[in-house]
Amino acid sequence: MSFRLTYATMYDPPEAMHERFEAALARVSATLGARHGLFIDGRDVDAEHSSDRRAPFDNALHLGHFALADEADADRAMRAAQAAYPAWRATPVAERARLMRRVGDLLEERVYDIAAALVLEVGKNRMEALGEAQETVDFFRHYADDFESHAGYHHTLPDDPIEGVVSHNASVMRPYGVWVVIAPFNFPLALAGGPTAAALVTGNTVVVKGASDTPWAARLLADCIRDAGLPPGVFNYLSGSSREVGAALAQHPLVAGLTFTGSVAVGRQLMRQMAGGAWPRPCVAEMGGKNPCIVTEHADLDDAAAGIVRSAYGMSGQKCSALSRLYVHERVADALIQRLQQRIGALRIGDPRERDQWMGPVVNATAYGHYRQYIDELEAGGATVLAGGRRLGEGTGGPAELARGFFVEPTLAEAPLGHPLWQHEMFLPILTLHRVRDRDEAMRLANDTSMGLTAGFYGGADEVAWFHEHIEAGVTYANRPQGATTGAWPGYQPFGGWKGSGSTGKAIASFYYLAQYLREQSRTVVE
Repeated sequence: MSFRLTYATMYDPPEAMHERFEAALARVSATLGARHGLFIDGRDVDAEHSSDRRAPFDNALHLGHFALADEADADRAMRAAQAAYPAWRATPVAERARLMRRVGDLLEERVYDIAAALVLEVGKNRMEALGEAQETVDFFRHYADDFESHAGYHHTLPDDPIEGVVSHNASVMRPYGVWVVIAPFNFPLALAGGPTAAALVTGNTVVVKGASDTPWAARLLADCIRDAGLPPGVFNYLSGSSREVGAALAQHPLVAGLTFTGSVAVGRQLMRQMAGGAWPRPCVAEMGGKNPCIVTEHADLDDAAAGIVRSAYGMSGQKCSALSRLYVHERVADALIQRLQQRIGALRIGDPRERDQWMGPVVNATAYGHYRQYIDELEAGGATVLAGGRRLGEGTGGPAELARGFFVEPTLAEAPLGHPLWQHEMFLPILTLHRVRDRDEAMRLANDTSMGLTAGFYGGADEVAWFHEHIEAGVTYANRPQGATTGAWPGYQPFGGWKGSGSTGKAIASFYYLAQYLREQSRTVVE
């Protein structure tokens, strides 16, 4: 099929895409209930304990048994990666790049089956799941191309200007060693696969820990890497609790670098750990967002409403790039609210396996409880709920099957500026709105956060430069109906945050990303 899915092209896919997905869903569903092991030193490894995972949209649907690693497994994986490091580091750039492309090819061959597993495990709809699976393919290909384009970051420098002496100089970038990747639940394939591809192609070996709620995705990544023929120990996969296994990896004496995607609190703790020890080690941390959107009186309100709804409620708001704060000029606020209410009311919520369902569940009982807590806090703090506000399946008159999952309504609330939830990342489909007098007030409020991941803008063409000049965010979108704050794709939009949203100032899939997995060595040789 010539159609190629991205987050920008998912709005009108061909019928063949749905047919392929349905066939893959049937294949994957027939395998449910299987046992899935760890992957250490080139071998599938069982564990003493396992997690019995259920679908977040139907607690009666058993996905499988997933091995749970312990500290001993973490140690074995780290030692296997350390043993494999010298030979992998010495592997020619072209061969490492070839193997990364082979992983990408295998991921693409399995992209529909992997997407079906993502729907079952994470609860995202099929378009979001296919987008994530294809994005992971592109990470492996993009980083292979990027590393080769830099010739392995080997630069010849001028000879020393010393008369009678021939002194050759070079700058060479070298890998660090064993790199740990700790992936989140919401993009468990892409945010395990992307850092893994970057670390591997640059010559590091890798240990990945998948999220506790979504261990299947990284296991499927491990299958592709195994089948691509990488040497034993170069890549290792673990699942288990962050408290035990994640901590064991981050504190292991062999860890040379770490990539983490998750909360600000955990990210900053990991940064402190990596800065300690005998010497500081790199920590690439992407730590969430409290993302704003500004709508001026000159905006196209139909485009704005489309982009706002897609970014606030896509994947049930469980994206670090999700729109959370909306600042609207008072002259157009009522008209925009009306459009938003119409679009929110039209959203289909339910079993994400079904083609017409747009919004699936939240990931677990904790998120489900937080939703009720935040709605209560909004109302108690003087907010007006303009749309949504209910957990579904709790005597609401909705379909009975919704009671078997963690389904909630997409919510829009007009909240007083003093409410604490303006500053708190809820990671749920809850959007707060405030009316502003002018764009300068909107900008001041948009930047009033400790985070700075993504930001959106809808206004006149002559206002876009002003937005870019003043907004404090690493990823920006102007007048984009496909998504106010979401939708970055490798090779098109680098993805990384400012302020508390990121530790490095370098974005995923950017010109500067791979260099973070390398350290510079200056070489001088006198003949």
